[in-house]
Amino acid sequence: MKFFENIKNIWSIEELRNRILFTLALMAVYRLGSFIVLPGADVAALKASLASQGDPNDLLGLINLFTGGAFNNASIMALGIMPYITASIIVQLLGFAVPYFQKLQKTEGESGRKKLTQITRALTVAITLVQGAGYLTYIKTQGGLSPAVSPSVFWISGIIILSTGTIFAMWLGERITDRGIGNGVSLLITVGIIVGLPSALGFELQSRLQAGALLIFVLEMLGFFLVTMATVMIVTGVRKIPIQFAKRMVGRGQGAAPSATARDYIPLKVNASGVMPIIFAQALMFVPASLAGFAGGDAETSWLALQFNDFTSPLYNIVYFVLVVAFTYVYTALVVNPSQYTEYLKRQNAFIPGVRGGTETEEYIDSITSRITLPGSILLGLIAILPAFVAGLGVNQQFAIFFGGTSLIIMVGVVLDTLQQIDTYLLMRKYDGLSKEGRLQGRGTGSRMQQIGADF
Repeated sequence: MKFFENIKNIWSIEELRNRILFTLALMAVYRLGSFIVLPGADVAALKASLASQGDPNDLLGLINLFTGGAFNNASIMALGIMPYITASIIVQLLGFAVPYFQKLQKTEGESGRKKLTQITRALTVAITLVQGAGYLTYIKTQGGLSPAVSPSVFWISGIIILSTGTIFAMWLGERITDRGIGNGVSLLITVGIIVGLPSALGFELQSRLQAGALLIFVLEMLGFFLVTMATVMIVTGVRKIPIQFAKRMVGRGQGAAPSATARDYIPLKVNASGVMPIIFAQALMFVPASLAGFAGGDAETSWLALQFNDFTSPLYNIVYFVLVVAFTYVYTALVVNPSQYTEYLKRQNAFIPGVRGGTETEEYIDSITSRITLPGSILLGLIAILPAFVAGLGVNQQFAIFFGGTSLIIMVGVVLDTLQQIDTYLLMRKYDGLSKEGRLQGRGTGSRMQQIGADF
């Protein structure tokens, strides 16, 4: 009953209802684009070629997952929103290392953000042109080029259309963020991932029923639930550092009495880097196979290329795990700045009990961050490589991908963020929130210091 009451409350808020409908409409447009085939592409021949190769477990399957099947459909949205994500990551990293970008981020205000947006869009077009050329080559080598179309015409028109599709997806994401609910770009990635879940789940259920192993399927679903809950814990988990605000005198004169000391805390996220370490690590996992090809060997038969194209191979998962842990530390060091927390406490006339201000406070926050990053990075690494272990236990690989890695973390993070925004609308209209306490668990209670993590 509580669920239906929440739906009724959400639908009764006109602005929220319009935003949700607007978001759903644009996501439907994005999904429609994944079924429009590139001119000159022979989808039947392409799928037949891929089917004849079996299931190689390669990383191209992950790309197809993130694009909601558009990659293997030779769609105009085959590259999806990923070039924009890549461009955004590059610009963000430049903001940490290049003074010009640092100035745009920190001191230029709204004009600086507009310049960064323009740079990101231009870089997206450049990345799309490069990736588009690679994708068209992939279609040709797989026999997906129609013999009735000239290769040069296919290349020129294909690159233009793929670039237009990515730019259109970028525009849809920005419109969702501005006029819809949630982060538009993240939602487009999430909807591309989620559309593959029902078919993977149905195939797994059918295979287990045919084998008379329904109990195994029930255990698999229990394991999937536990992994999802563990991912929620990592995404929302925080280490609370208690703080106190200086006492203020109540009244006047010698008889003035000190007021009660205000108490609050600094929430340091266990996984401050989010999904970025997994994205960086996956990007680097393409390098060994590419180097093997450039070295003169046959990339399809090279041992190194095969190992790094197979997400279930031991070498792939060892390197992948190490990279995720390392990038978690690197990215956390970039996004969590203890000196900013120290400066904030100084401005608010607050302090950490038992810790002196200034350098000592900065070192204390830094030490806490380092300690909680270790278990956070290990758990993130384990979730990243969990699909390989699940596939090794006999779960079909389409379903195993959802047991961890980028797909699960993105889904959990985006869903929680979207529900938090809906929760905020409900609380503003004095309705009950989506949880018993009125706010989503692990997403904060709205105090002054609980929002500092988001600010930095």
